[in-house]
Amino acid sequence: MKRYFNIILSVILILAFASCGKKKIPEGTEKDLFVIGFSQVGSESDWRLANTESMVQTFKNENGYELIVENAKQQQDNQLSAIRNFILEDVDLIIIAPTIEEGWDTVLNEVHDAGIPVIIIDRSVNVWNKDLFLTNIGSDFFEQGSRAISWLEENDDSSPGNRLKILHLQGTLGATAQIQRTKALEDAMKEHPNWTMVSQLYGDFTEAKAYEVMTEYLKKSRDIDVIYSENDNMTFGAMRALDEAGITYGEGGQVKIITFDATKKALQYCLDGKINLCVECNPMHGPYVLDLIEKYRAGEAIPKQVYVEESVFTKDDLTQDFINSRGY
Repeated sequence: MKRYFNIILSVILILAFASCGKKKIPEGTEKDLFVIGFSQVGSESDWRLANTESMVQTFKNENGYELIVENAKQQQDNQLSAIRNFILEDVDLIIIAPTIEEGWDTVLNEVHDAGIPVIIIDRSVNVWNKDLFLTNIGSDFFEQGSRAISWLEENDDSSPGNRLKILHLQGTLGATAQIQRTKALEDAMKEHPNWTMVSQLYGDFTEAKAYEVMTEYLKKSRDIDVIYSENDNMTFGAMRALDEAGITYGEGGQVKIITFDATKKALQYCLDGKINLCVECNPMHGPYVLDLIEKYRAGEAIPKQVYVEESVFTKDDLTQDFINSRGY
């Protein structure tokens, strides 16, 4: 009896070990899932939540994919740990939305040595060897900034001899969006001697931080003509601080507001006349990434840089129906 039990136990163990490491198989198919490890920056903004949702809705099991999402909570060290875990799990592909541009050479070399392809989305990475990743999908952040500057040039109503006083709310320092949107503004300042940067405040792409720094700044000075805010959530924090200080903004107000992302909430404020310009940053990366992955798997060549389609919006460009139909 004991010998019979040992035989049964051995068979069970063999079957268990044989199944280890196999990827899940969706119901109704014999094909293994293509497993993707996704290191997401965090959940710091409405844009980021929409970006994650786009990826989750695109890479579903029924489409032949398994998406493992790791939230880095805006810490690069968390991303590095997640990526090394993806290597140990032997995923088929890794997607990274990097916190900042620097500090990726070592871990991407480890991924490369493991033979796992990498796609960078949203922001960029500054690495010496561009072959460490397949492609970079995201926004042309400098072009976004340039569009904002073009609008401001056309709507600069400062009187001759007077300076246009601009307050700059910056996102996470070192992130591609911050670097390029900042560059567009700083380049423009050199071309417009009547434009003055009254302050650059660090808002970290969050509403809470922007509200904090704006509240403190307004205790010292209320002399602002324009707020150039590098994302919608920081804009919302700044608006709350302006409300509490009794400073008007938007259409006909003391302060013009330029914001980046064009989420549904920001567009509603724009239609209502509280925000002057919304520069779109499209978070719906899922379909773009899927298209490139399927081309890669089919052995087709894919471009090294892919920019998503984006626009800009003023009140005149918007309708309530358009905002209501917005996916983010």
